[in-house]
Amino acid sequence: MTKICVIGLGYIGLPTSAVFAKAGYDVVGIDVNKKVVDTLNEGKIHIEEPGLPEVVKEAVESGKLTASTEVQKADVFIIAVPTPVHEDKTANTDYVAKATESILPVLEKGNTIIVESTIPPRTIDDVVAPVLRDAGWNLEENDLYVSHCPERVIPGKIMEELIHNTRVVGGLTPEGAKKAADVYRLVVQGDIHETTAVTAEMSKLMENTFRDVNIALANELAKVSDKLDVNAHEVINFANMHPRVNILQPGPGVGGHCIAVDPYFIIEKAQEETPLMQTSRQINDSMPSFVVEKIETLTENVQNPKIAVFGLSYKANVDDVRESPAVTITRSLQSHKKGFNVAAHDPFVKQDMTDIPLHSVEEALQDADVALVLADHRQFKEMDPSLFAQFMKTPVVLDTRNCVPDHQDMTLYQIGHLTGLKPID
Repeated sequence: MTKICVIGLGYIGLPTSAVFAKAGYDVVGIDVNKKVVDTLNEGKIHIEEPGLPEVVKEAVESGKLTASTEVQKADVFIIAVPTPVHEDKTANTDYVAKATESILPVLEKGNTIIVESTIPPRTIDDVVAPVLRDAGWNLEENDLYVSHCPERVIPGKIMEELIHNTRVVGGLTPEGAKKAADVYRLVVQGDIHETTAVTAEMSKLMENTFRDVNIALANELAKVSDKLDVNAHEVINFANMHPRVNILQPGPGVGGHCIAVDPYFIIEKAQEETPLMQTSRQINDSMPSFVVEKIETLTENVQNPKIAVFGLSYKANVDDVRESPAVTITRSLQSHKKGFNVAAHDPFVKQDMTDIPLHSVEEALQDADVALVLADHRQFKEMDPSLFAQFMKTPVVLDTRNCVPDHQDMTLYQIGHLTGLKPID
């Protein structure tokens, strides 16, 4: 029976561990955070993801899934650690390198090593492989089978997409690609394609760069529409009636560890060849400032204005605040020279952000001058809009997600429809 060791028990590593364990394979999850390890060994989880708690509980109780801070011998090693960016927006591959180093004491000939972490092009060749070669392994002769299989899931649907999404597996050698592909064939029902490591690395990065560029187009349209006094949402609706057009909706920026980060992994490798990617990143990174400017305009005549912030996660119905533009905007308001009183509410975010205290709906809205909607959680879509008028000092809503229903007793502005936006009297 294949034993699998997963390094990193975050948003990808933990669900991956659970899926393999549910399928009947022995899985040990490794994490440097002892609290995460202890929580998992109790059959509980430390992240929010639909369907995951039940699978983890069952897998732990059956003995198929355990956790440890120490790497153990296995047939397959899956590395799913973070790849953050430095201040200069270049990738920090230290975690991947250290994870690779951590398995050296337990490696045996014939083991399969799969990096799922999102990584810049040539990381398998230039970072992972050298660690293994320096330890004496002959990778060209397939002492070890090394590959990259990027995750392609979205928070909120991870458990479903791990099973059904197409996977691209890139091997350092063709044999490495096949070995890794065979691992995923144990559980994946979607198509599995074998290729080279660098092609797999680039395919994942381009998926998210494509999305980033298209979001930037929508966000730029919102800015143009603001200047020309046009309803961008109506423009998008009509433009998308063309059979070959699909413009996305504008928003407060781009978050998450994928779309907001992945383009930089390509840009750092080809600065002169990526002007479109760089411009798209600049546009999307500028949206939090654009939103703050609108709040400044609305509260120009208000002393110590209170802003009710609705939503801190980077997307709907998840607790993930990684690279979230909502967090950036909230912190910008908190530190603003105007002295904003910021009260945030998010029904999903539970993690402790000491600088952004969380409040109930009523507490956040009480005597607020402006309500700022930064996430399109289902609770906000279903919320009775009369609550804005009931609790706020001035029921003015700036909806950056185009999700709040209008109401006769409030003034609603949308990110793509800012016509008539003026200071509160």
